[in-house]
Amino acid sequence: MACLFNEKDCLFNEFQDSVNEYLIRHRSVLDVMTKLQEANARINRAVSKAVTNCGCLKIHAERQRIPMDVSLRDIKNFMNNHIEGELCEQCRETLEAELGNSFFYQTALCNLLGLNLTETVAKERERIQTLGVFKFC
Repeated sequence: MACLFNEKDCLFNEFQDSVNEYLIRHRSVLDVMTKLQEANARINRAVSKAVTNCGCLKIHAERQRIPMDVSLRDIKNFMNNHIEGELCEQCRETLEAELGNSFFYQTALCNLLGLNLTETVAKERERIQTLGVFKFC
């Protein structure tokens, strides 16, 4: 695939080409969709294990407290992610591998459906920039 944007975006094209080359066994769209779902479940499990098994992360969740007079653009300054601590090296490596696996199957789905990963990411970036905070409210 040719690079459509800049050198950084070539990484997406190269990744998409690699996925196309190395995905051999699970080429059915049904296989790819279920492998993607499994990969996403493994991400959730890895975060949970960082909390419950390793303990490098703690989750302290409570209701978000947002002042009434805050503008929509400033709300993010008052939002809490509920995470305390930082990933240890082992949990970080596990999550990077699980996220990479998820990216692999997302890209495989793009390949099967004839979507270009770089264009897909660029269009989403454009939507985010155009709609800004209103997209995710």
